Amino acid sequence: MSLTVKELEEIQIAYPEYRTELVDGNIIIMSPSGYESEEVGTEFASLLRNWVRPRKLGRVVGSSAGFKLPNSDLRAPDVSFVRAERLKTSTEDYAELVPDLVVEVKSKTDSLDKLRDKIQEFINLGSQVGILINPKTRILEVSRSGENIIFKDGDILTLPDLLPGFKVVISEIWPPVFE
Repeated sequence: MSLTVKELEEIQIAYPEYRTELVDGNIIIMSPSGYESEEVGTEFASLLRNWVRPRKLGRVVGSSAGFKLPNSDLRAPDVSFVRAERLKTSTEDYAELVPDLVVEVKSKTDSLDKLRDKIQEFINLGSQVGILINPKTRILEVSRSGENIIFKDGDILTLPDLLPGFKVVISEIWPPVFE
């Protein structure tokens, strides 16, 4: 049975405790992520938001924000950025557009291949940049149309085509260890 976003919304009203996505008409139930992956995602979102907001460049949201995509899927990346000129005011509903930047953070139950496929889907639909963060290996995979670059500790992530001047020291996104 193939569902629509409207039908999924009705299901979500009946079962609000479940986070879901709609892919090819099928419901994907999203389990809670592990603590480490959520901490990494929150840190990356914070760094991005702290760069974007004072410059009024756009909007940064976390994993609960859904996007109605042109292919009729409803997806929710772990972190998303949408340029200001593409979403001038926030919406109570799902955003009906493809984010400019999507970030997925691998948790222990995630498949790297499925996360890569999800990022590639966003890029195929119009996202400029997709980032896959793997806390276990401490690696970031940055994907653009036709290009993949690996970043690791000691590297500095920049996105000059999307966010000129934005810099993230890779080692700063990992959870601290308190002694």
